Amino acid sequence: MVKFFVIGAGKMGGAISGGLVAKKVFSADEVAAFDVNSKAAEEFSRRTGCAAFSKLEDAAAALNEAQTVLLAVKPQVLEPALRNINSADGILPLSRKLVVSIVAGVPIVRLSALISSDRIVRVMPNTPALVGAGAAAFAPGAGATAEDIALVGKILSAVGMARQMKESDLDAVTALSGSGPAYVFAFIQALADGGVAEGLSREAALALAVQTVLGSAEMVARSGEHPAVLKDAVTSPGGTTVRALEVLEDRGFAGTVIQAVRAAAQRSRELGGGK
Repeated sequence: MVKFFVIGAGKMGGAISGGLVAKKVFSADEVAAFDVNSKAAEEFSRRTGCAAFSKLEDAAAALNEAQTVLLAVKPQVLEPALRNINSADGILPLSRKLVVSIVAGVPIVRLSALISSDRIVRVMPNTPALVGAGAAAFAPGAGATAEDIALVGKILSAVGMARQMKESDLDAVTALSGSGPAYVFAFIQALADGGVAEGLSREAALALAVQTVLGSAEMVARSGEHPAVLKDAVTSPGGTTVRALEVLEDRGFAGTVIQAVRAAAQRSRELGGGK
């Protein structure tokens, strides 16, 4: 019996579904997906071992069985996708199910109007979920029960960490962890470029940069220490690190990152219809 159904069989929908099967939250035959793109449906099935459909009539039985539906489509196709599902013969209304949305920028109030229910949980995931290391925040609608909220936390934890937050915080989450991987990728590239400028091979510089960022993040996560404390532990008086940090401070490194996050949050509010 299908328990979890994905509408939009792209990378994120596939990553979450694959994580659920790998962590045994659901078995492969309890997860299914629908995508109008037949290649996306085929790839979803190949990656997860779960059924995937590219024709709505073929997906109807699995969708009707599912107690939880994940909306994982692009924002611009959300309304036509739901319109097709709502008008299709033989498909039960989504208002009877728990609906989890990872559709970027679409608030709960709009989702509720589209499916005629507020039993909704809105999620802001990020791309490291593709490798099981995601950071997601989620906000429940008024109709979501305690059991619904616990299930969503379990689902998201299958591909990383998850934290319940207010919906009003999700623009900031989008700017920090949603867009954040791009900032980190840019830093890794710049760190490696610095090594190349000093004579390292591209391969060695990139490998060292990646492991340095990975290891540093792990130290913060495991130690429980504030990053400033760990930074000071690396910084010997008059040494190489303090010289480098002086340059970053002179160039406004911290302030630039803060302003970047704030700019992304503002753009998220604009895209969501806020100001």
